[in-house]
Amino acid sequence: MPLSKIVKMAGIAGLAASLVGCATAPIPLAENFELTVQKKVRSAGHWEILARDIIAQTSATLEKSGVSSTSELYVAEPANASSFDKAFRQFLITELVEGGKLVKTKPEGAIEVSYDTLVIKHRSPRPHFIPGKYTILASGLAALYGVSGQHLDVKIAAGIALAGGADYLSSVDSGGPTHTELVLTTTVTNAGRYLARKTDVYYLENEDAFLFARALKSKVMEVVAQ
Repeated sequence: MPLSKIVKMAGIAGLAASLVGCATAPIPLAENFELTVQKKVRSAGHWEILARDIIAQTSATLEKSGVSSTSELYVAEPANASSFDKAFRQFLITELVEGGKLVKTKPEGAIEVSYDTLVIKHRSPRPHFIPGKYTILASGLAALYGVSGQHLDVKIAAGIALAGGADYLSSVDSGGPTHTELVLTTTVTNAGRYLARKTDVYYLENEDAFLFARALKSKVMEVVAQ
């Protein structure tokens, strides 16, 4: 058998062996989650927006649970409250009162609204990944020109490109992901029973973590990269 044919067959055999090897692995392969976005809390004004969103969704959940709109509520403040805790309670009360809810100053006989925070600090790298950023930006800029007087489909395409450019600029302006995240859980209970519960996760600027730390015993969880 010619040497060239032997080498070719050996190469095919080696390739087949490598393909078979790819079908197994000693541990699971790493895979990213699907693309998602996460809000970044950067000001006390953002705390107010969080309270507004939480109250809106909590109220809807309570209505589905059959809780009367005339039920009395009490917003509890966590022990050793942080700066965020104190301000957030005021925002929650304001949103409830402005929404027509009956809010008591004392807990007796009222449905309790409480909230809890957990600050998570990562030590692993936080890559600022923006898919197709250069294409998106170029498309957005290109769409600024020559769309007036065009057909509807051209205008729609230009609008999508502009939106993509805006998303890119918005992501850059956010400063990207940080090493610090806030897990915020709001709970409504009555007579030892959960009536509503909502948990959200937000990015925090690393330098602002102290605003969310409890006065005596800070609930901060560090995630250490191995």
